[in-house]
Amino acid sequence: MTQKIALAAHKVVRDFRKNKYRYLLVLPVVLFFLIFDYKAMYGIVIAFQKYRTSAGISGSPWVGLYNFQRFFKDINFWRVLRNTFTISMLSIVFAFPAPILLALLLNEVRSKWLKRTVQTITYMPHFIALVIVCSIIHSFCQTNGAINDIIAAFGGERLNMLSVKGLFYPIYILSGIWQNIGWDSIIYLAALSGIDQEQYEAARVDGAGRIRQMISITLPGIMPTISMLLVLKLGHVLSVGYEKILLLYNPMTYEVADVISTYVYRKGMIDTDFSYATAIGLFNSVINIFFLLTANKLSKKMGQSGLF
Repeated sequence: MTQKIALAAHKVVRDFRKNKYRYLLVLPVVLFFLIFDYKAMYGIVIAFQKYRTSAGISGSPWVGLYNFQRFFKDINFWRVLRNTFTISMLSIVFAFPAPILLALLLNEVRSKWLKRTVQTITYMPHFIALVIVCSIIHSFCQTNGAINDIIAAFGGERLNMLSVKGLFYPIYILSGIWQNIGWDSIIYLAALSGIDQEQYEAARVDGAGRIRQMISITLPGIMPTISMLLVLKLGHVLSVGYEKILLLYNPMTYEVADVISTYVYRKGMIDTDFSYATAIGLFNSVINIFFLLTANKLSKKMGQSGLF
């Protein structure tokens, strides 16, 4: 056993000497994750404590699963869980396929000028700060905004759209598609460029049109990429970004817009109940891991590539 350990250590040292510059190149990334990800995980302990800032983690009393029980019994539990699932599922159903469709359409465009123009226009919203995007949404959706001007022109009634519960989900999803469709299509365009062009030539010889080529060659060619990104998406099913919702929701839409991340923000940053907020965040992470593992397993069973 001692000889095996010594041999393994010798191989590690020899490999480091041979590739020392590569290891140095990776070192900043490793340090980043160790300091800001793994070291920070120690703070999860306060989810099982009644944390007091004055006492610190080591001096705060241990309460076990009390904070989790509080969350499960909380009157807002089902509301935030339902809203989070609803927004995530709507994003998967409507927002996830959007960049795939854009990439497929751009792949069929033969004019390089038109293709580059469309790509530039669709990429631009991704580089606009989220605060500005939400300001644009507020401006367009207010009573005297551009959308209401169009509605009024056709005889409709003006209304503050962001105060209507039934309109929050469409506004959130459609604005998300507008903001990310171009940027998210890049990876699919890269996958499309890797498809063997001889397959298209053989299909054309056999009389296959563009639709048949797309169904029989293009979609199967990018399916591993689609399945992998879908697994990643399902792994974040409860991680709805709170920044955009915080900037868009108001007391009139709390019932449909309040999600786990915004609830954690209010409990942790506003109410300063750090233990309770950490417990909710830990619950959120555990459920996300469960969905990630399940989606990865299902992807492999269906013959697609998984993350691991």
